Amino acid sequence: MKKVLFLSLFLLLSTSAHILAQDIQHEITSLVYHRFGDDRFPSTNIDTKIFEEHLKFLKAEGYTSLTISETVDEVNNSRSPKRKLVAITIDDGYKSFYKNGLPLLKKYGFKATLFVNTESIGYADYMTWEEIADAQKAGVEIGNHSHSHPFFLSVSEQTRSSFFKQEMQESQELMKANLNFTPKVFAYPYGEHDEEMKTILSEMGFKGAVAQNSGVITEYSNVYQFPRFPMSESYGDLDQFKEKMKMKGMAISEAEAISSGDGNSVRKPKVSIAFFKNDLVVESMQCFVQGSSCAKTMKITQDGKVALSIRPETDLKRRRTLFTITVPDSKGNWHWYSYLWVIPEIQ
Repeated sequence: MKKVLFLSLFLLLSTSAHILAQDIQHEITSLVYHRFGDDRFPSTNIDTKIFEEHLKFLKAEGYTSLTISETVDEVNNSRSPKRKLVAITIDDGYKSFYKNGLPLLKKYGFKATLFVNTESIGYADYMTWEEIADAQKAGVEIGNHSHSHPFFLSVSEQTRSSFFKQEMQESQELMKANLNFTPKVFAYPYGEHDEEMKTILSEMGFKGAVAQNSGVITEYSNVYQFPRFPMSESYGDLDQFKEKMKMKGMAISEAEAISSGDGNSVRKPKVSIAFFKNDLVVESMQCFVQGSSCAKTMKITQDGKVALSIRPETDLKRRRTLFTITVPDSKGNWHWYSYLWVIPEIQ
């Protein structure tokens, strides 16, 4: 019997007004950085000069920066005018952000959201509570990134929810004790999460959360699973940055990954995505699966949606795999959506 595994995402729209409003009104390009000017870790580091090039480009092109809390408000405000928007986020709270990244944000006048895991605060490579408070005074929103930064999907389904609640409560209490406030936004460690974790965040009063699947935030995005483009030495040079900033969002109405549960199908899941066609030239769609090639089937339904199914053509060997589609529209703009599949058994 088929069942939906951990990362099955039902992004069904919440109101009929949203379902009828096929045209995208809000687009916010969200970026995630980790280390700044720390070439010991190239996979998560951005060269400080390149980061400054990013900010110069955003300033020259007239982008307005939003915190993640403001991004949630933006996508929920149907009267907000269209404009160039970017959400800059930083994960983990490394000291290199405070030394090298924060001064540049101040210099160019951009907001950001910093997600910190409280257990690491004050250790050698991490910011102190005083430095986090200083960043907050400089206009940086502080978000929760759990206490111990664990692999939540490696915890058994029976105990995962209680463990997640414990992590959240401990980190929120430490935030309150040291910063005199509790964050309202969250970043999933490694981007890994399930539906119950999103429900818990909502019940705890969080406004929204960010993951690590790439894409552009729109009003069709789940506010507890905003996408973000990663910025590092591998993906962050100025040309690649400009290409990401050109990307448009997609009106996704539903996405899920289905597997029968046996070892083979877990490594070869079928990802089903439904989205409004609008003016997309779906015949020119590109499909990518990390570590494999992509097999896809597609049909257009009577209500103007595209029903897409994609599979890897070979077994997946990574713990985390992004399934990505890019589609051009009739004006030559490209639209981007990605879906994260996790195999927890792979360490």
